[in-house]
Amino acid sequence: MKLFLDNTNFIDTSEGIDISIAVGKQPMGAKAWYVNEPTIEPVRANGYVGSVAEGGSTNFRDITFNPHGNGTHTECLGHITKEVYSINEHLKTFFFDALLISITPIELENGDFVITNEQLKDAIGHQKAQALIIRTLPNLEDKLTTNYSNTNPAYLQIECIETIDAMGCVHLLLDLPSVDRESDNGVLAMHHAFWQVPQNPQFHKTITEFIFVPNSVTDGNYILNLQVAPFVNDASPSRPILYPIKKG
Repeated sequence: MKLFLDNTNFIDTSEGIDISIAVGKQPMGAKAWYVNEPTIEPVRANGYVGSVAEGGSTNFRDITFNPHGNGTHTECLGHITKEVYSINEHLKTFFFDALLISITPIELENGDFVITNEQLKDAIGHQKAQALIIRTLPNLEDKLTTNYSNTNPAYLQIECIETIDAMGCVHLLLDLPSVDRESDNGVLAMHHAFWQVPQNPQFHKTITEFIFVPNSVTDGNYILNLQVAPFVNDASPSRPILYPIKKG
């Protein structure tokens, strides 16, 4: 189905590009923050087993996972506030104009790898978009299964907020476990700057981490469909879909 954005531009709903990482038992699914791998087990109670393969009438499974540590997730400012706000409550619209960029993090003298504001400025230029999608290079498929715990992954320097705000970004997506350093004594500087907590809380803004953008997807402009599972929680598993913009 064609959905026209204006008189000349449209998207084809059959050509969505899924940039999520599924939640499942290892080796499926990246993880971080020292969490366990997800468990998906049949319910067993009063002689009932929730597995057709084991003789049950239905497949009926319990799932245990951590939305921040297992697979692609989208979070709201409730991630860093005393009151736990729900992403399901505060994400009200689901389609956004988006810009995909690719950046190779720079190594600092202390061994950290970072994305700098200068890199963002060079990649974005004067473009505006509601959603910014950052793909880090090299873009290897082991991102789909990596355990990032205790590896000090790349992160965004706090100065990046200048360019993120200037381009009008309210939905930030990246293929890393966090916008902040893995161990920063709880400062979470980039999270606080993006959501302007506590001085001016931005309830409508979201951060999506642990995405994976295939190498076949070129940098440029897209339409993003951002959907989250309806959990009442600061973060929820999500499935961001990119749609190429066409002219016709």
